[in-house]
Amino acid sequence: MSQINFTGKVVYKNIEMGFWGIEAHNGQQWLPINLPSRLEKEGLEVEISGNTVDDFFSTIMWGTPIEITNYKIV
Repeated sequence: MSQINFTGKVVYKNIEMGFWGIEAHNGQQWLPINLPSRLEKEGLEVEISGNTVDDFFSTIMWGTPIEITNYKIV
């Protein structure tokens, strides 16, 4: 687990059963495991602070799992 901070946009991916993710401005893809419902808006610009999650297992093969600890809508 490591702490990270980045700015990006919220995206909805209609893959498998569908899921929300965040694409950082540097191209990194993040899979939030605790995305607040108020951030579930396609294209929403956000600043995110969080921790990578090493022991998270999912059928979603997209992005690096992250636990959001703080966020700001920009």
